[in-house]
Amino acid sequence: MRIDAERCIVCGKCVKNCPLEAISIVDKKVVIDEAICVDCSVCSRVCGEEAVLSTGQVAEGTIICDSCPVACSIPEGLTGACHRYINEGGMLKRMARLHTFEDVKDIVGPDWEPAIREPIVTAIGAGTTYPDCKPAPVIVSGVRDGVDVVTVVTEVPLSYSGVKVKIDTDVTIGEEGAAVYSSGRKVGHLTTEEYGSKIVAIGGVNTLTGGPDGFTAARLMTDICNQKPFSLRVEGGAKLKLCVGNAPVIDGKEIGKMRVGCGSATVGLFAPFFLKAADEVVVLDSHLTALFTEHTAGRFLGTTPSGVKIKFPRSTPGRYFGDHGSGWGGTSVTSPEEVFAEGGLDGVKGGTTILITETTGQNAALFEVVEGGGVKEIEITPKAKEAVNAVSESCQPSRVSAFYAGGTGGSARAGVVKRPIKITQAVHDMRARLTVGGAPTFLMPGGGINFFVDVEKVKKGSFTWVPTPALVVPVEYTMRVTDYEEIEGHIEAMKPEKEVVK
Repeated sequence: MRIDAERCIVCGKCVKNCPLEAISIVDKKVVIDEAICVDCSVCSRVCGEEAVLSTGQVAEGTIICDSCPVACSIPEGLTGACHRYINEGGMLKRMARLHTFEDVKDIVGPDWEPAIREPIVTAIGAGTTYPDCKPAPVIVSGVRDGVDVVTVVTEVPLSYSGVKVKIDTDVTIGEEGAAVYSSGRKVGHLTTEEYGSKIVAIGGVNTLTGGPDGFTAARLMTDICNQKPFSLRVEGGAKLKLCVGNAPVIDGKEIGKMRVGCGSATVGLFAPFFLKAADEVVVLDSHLTALFTEHTAGRFLGTTPSGVKIKFPRSTPGRYFGDHGSGWGGTSVTSPEEVFAEGGLDGVKGGTTILITETTGQNAALFEVVEGGGVKEIEITPKAKEAVNAVSESCQPSRVSAFYAGGTGGSARAGVVKRPIKITQAVHDMRARLTVGGAPTFLMPGGGINFFVDVEKVKKGSFTWVPTPALVVPVEYTMRVTDYEEIEGHIEAMKPEKEVVK
């Protein structure tokens, strides 16, 4: 890479972002150390002045890395931009050795002891510990795998909690950070997109305890966790009709399929099909739109770039950052030929066929380049249809799912033990297992007892709410009786399993 001194304003963005620290400012000029540079193109992508240009030259002994789409040109003795691979003697070698489980088991930590993996009873129907200074309503002992164990259960009011709703769709539903409403009340916000899904955060302590919106949020969270239908409106975005375990309905349209991957992943997954489908393939996606013959997968199969140019900004060869809209693949492209850049077909040979589809394969069209510029839509061929069907048939059904996120590090611990910190420590030390309605939880490290639970694994109707407002959640702690004694549990309130179940 080289710097065009006339365009460069010495802003320093390329210096800050170069992953190999190959760029510096010397005498108020940007300088690239060509001995270190691997042509990763980060500098050109962050430069707002288009002052970074490619020399097109490759030093002798350089290897083009094919471990990711960046395709670094790595000279002898140097690593690529990711610092993972080094060119040693003309061969790329991974810089870290292959690890066995023995190498990481101390970091991963132990698995749950089988005897305490499941609670003896659940907290569903157990009743609540209130005030918290008295023992939990049910403390039951039993034998599991020859071990004396105890389960302490209570239905806990938790205002320090929220719900994360996952909606499988590539349809744009609003801007990240947008407020989300239910029954006219603000109950949460649209957060990030993860893989092929939108994530909505509902509740949280500031919403639950922040005024009248809290009552609406508590009712809504209860309905979500109990897998009842609910409606949301994203500010400046879509209207949603949702139910955990079912397909989402967005602006009145039921979403049938979840995308198989981003546009780039789709091209990689189905490259052999696309090779036979048309001379060029464009897979539209709001995150990464792919251009097949320029993509690593196309080059791997021997394609030559068609010369087609699309309107989105380029990320790496064959991968383009899409935009968001109501069109194909969640982009602004509502008519497929809109994807071409102005003059994007100049120089493309007449008769070239171009298949345009999206990551769900639900929409597709085949075009032919016309001599003198432009394209005309033609009937989709069997091979093109086979490629599109391969994408569509590999997609999972779209559905709504939800995680309840709560914290039992507060006053409810007093119903379990006489000194609350000891149950917190036991849970984090994996001596006591926390479950919700018998369902496994993911425990977050750090202070308190913060957890996530998949609401579909909890019996419907198990979540309730009280107008403090707070959700009432069935929580169980299971451990060895000896450990319960050691952490000063309410041994005097413990009853045998037969008596409790009867």
